[in-house]
Amino acid sequence: MKTDIYQQVTDAIIANIEAGQLDKGINWAKETATGMPINYKTKASYNGINVLLLWNAAREAGFSNNQWLTFKQAAELGGSVKKGEKGQLCVFFKMLDIKDKISDEKKAVPMASPFWLFNLDQIEGIETGIEVALRSDFQQIESAEHILKASQAIIREEGQRAFYHTATDEIYLPERTRFSDVKEFYSVALHELTHWTGAKTRLDRDFAGRFGSEAYAFEELIAELGSAFLNAELGFTATMIPNHAQYINNWLTVLKNDKRAIFTAASQAGKAHSFIMNLVAVAEAKQKAA
Repeated sequence: MKTDIYQQVTDAIIANIEAGQLDKGINWAKETATGMPINYKTKASYNGINVLLLWNAAREAGFSNNQWLTFKQAAELGGSVKKGEKGQLCVFFKMLDIKDKISDEKKAVPMASPFWLFNLDQIEGIETGIEVALRSDFQQIESAEHILKASQAIIREEGQRAFYHTATDEIYLPERTRFSDVKEFYSVALHELTHWTGAKTRLDRDFAGRFGSEAYAFEELIAELGSAFLNAELGFTATMIPNHAQYINNWLTVLKNDKRAIFTAASQAGKAHSFIMNLVAVAEAKQKAA
């Protein structure tokens, strides 16, 4: 029987969510292996669904490293996978030309294919070190502030709720002194900033047609993942927004009804992350040119 990669990955994510404490939220990353997962050989960051899969694998196994290699890459670098270690399933997409049954015309569609990665903790014979994607020119909190300012989003610290107001295109946050932890403030701010990227003038996200009444919860999942990706960019684990157990239950409904939903959520969160970091790069370029 041919393996359904979409279902296999979705089942793994669902199990991860259901294993968490719904009243406390889910930590996608592990503090000891913080940062976006990267390939040790190419230094390229993984993206989309693979970020979630690798974070989950690192959390479950207690890996201290955010760097990964294929079995072949480890051998090419003079290392070897330790006996008994198992690789983490990941997914890449390649375009496949298929013939439309109605028009008889060929069209390119993405096809998911599996590959396996091993954490550096699972490999011997290679000098390893924890390489965390930290910004060297800023302290952690300063770099978070840098991202918010570079976005040029209108952010108002007033009231008692955090939300993105679509009608006025403004982000509202409680005053930062109301938060029990400084990282929580920035995690919430980056969550709302991810919502901000979904406006029509930016990434134009609208999943009402696909998810119906669950579209709001699905957008919350995108924002949660977007915040986690941005937190990884800053070098600390996202602090989950409290009191959102209902959102998590709604996520489970969406994921169980649509095996491609988590792929879409991770992809959209990745696009939001790239959009925001591109704004940071533009702001930095302008500052250097001034």
